[in-house]
Amino acid sequence: MTTKYEQIPSSLFVKNRKKFAEQLLPKSIAVFNSNDIYPISADSTMPFQQHRDIFYLSGVDQEESILVIFPDAYLEENREILFLRETNDHIAVWEGEKLTKENAYEVSGIKTVYWLTDFDKVFKNLMYEAENVYLNKNEHYRNAVETELREDRFIKKVQADFPMHNYKRSNPILQRLRSIKEPEELALIQNACNITEKGIRRLLNFIKPNVWEYEIEAELIHEFVRNRSKGFAYTPIIASGNNANVLHYIANNMQCKEGDLILLDVGAEYANYSSDLTRTIPVSGKYSERQKEIYNSVLRCKVEAEDRLVAGNNWYRFHKEMGEVYTAELLQLGLIDKADVQNEDPKWPAYKKFMMHGTSHHMGLDTHDYGILTDDFVENMVFTNEPGFYIPAEGFGVRIEDDYVIQASGKPFNLMANIPITVEEIEDLMNS
Repeated sequence: MTTKYEQIPSSLFVKNRKKFAEQLLPKSIAVFNSNDIYPISADSTMPFQQHRDIFYLSGVDQEESILVIFPDAYLEENREILFLRETNDHIAVWEGEKLTKENAYEVSGIKTVYWLTDFDKVFKNLMYEAENVYLNKNEHYRNAVETELREDRFIKKVQADFPMHNYKRSNPILQRLRSIKEPEELALIQNACNITEKGIRRLLNFIKPNVWEYEIEAELIHEFVRNRSKGFAYTPIIASGNNANVLHYIANNMQCKEGDLILLDVGAEYANYSSDLTRTIPVSGKYSERQKEIYNSVLRCKVEAEDRLVAGNNWYRFHKEMGEVYTAELLQLGLIDKADVQNEDPKWPAYKKFMMHGTSHHMGLDTHDYGILTDDFVENMVFTNEPGFYIPAEGFGVRIEDDYVIQASGKPFNLMANIPITVEEIEDLMNS
């Protein structure tokens, strides 16, 4: 056992590779590399995080691993191959257990496992048999990474060594496959959401006036790790008072004052799968009338969004529809008026003054998961639902967020349905 989480059945990864292989052109080979371990300074490194694509296809959660998929290889044993860093007694003593060839088969369902030192020799012979080569680059719509990855170095090398092959892109295939979750994946995401629930319930008993944002963060990390999570699925936002109006506030270093709200955008990971939750709760255990008014308005928007997170809708249509919902709520609250709406810039409508981010994104192995935005929503896609209103002039912002699974028909399934959400539930638990 080399991971904190319980072993995932290898059948999931067998299924994922089969789906991927079915999308390849004849005589195609596809290669996937692990992430690097990133240096900090001196001999310090960041904790290793596996590249989600090789994990999705193999379950291998270890550095310096390569997966090769070659469905039309002449020899059956060459159709799926794992290359791993060779382990030995010295590595086991200094770094801990690494995958043996037997363990790798148990984790991945891949029978052919070589040590990394054999890669060049084995790969060269496979390349002479292949015509198309699928290489992997991150094509996520939010991607803005400048770091050169192990994958990038491999792409340069393989294209220099084998310039005559046809090169293809794996990522569009993975964007589609990874956006639709298998039942095993939904169970892992549900587990991540359940761990997040434990964290939130712990906080509702803990938060009082004069507590510091970082103390709240510490309570959460304690609860997450004791439930076999590696920790936060993304950098936590613990934003009291006006900090809530900074959308990516991550300093978490202010004292929480009586009468303020705290916006908590936090989620546990489990087995590399994410959860993504937001609650906005009162430091003193009771919302003011105005805070309650805004909170309930945002909650109504979230309920409206549920009706639109349905099979057959798509991301662009959904966001256009939600713009109308926000406009109606903000008019009702008196934060905008009819003239604001009549004179609005269609590229930046009036509601955007108070709600400037998207309402939903795909979620899964990445918090902002893969998914092609022009595709219609289909069963077993997972989306966040996160409306918010941000009012710097009044010194607070409110966001509420749960994670949902699209159903074949009707409303989506809320993976966070058990987490306290209404004003009454939150106040009762904070004062019990």
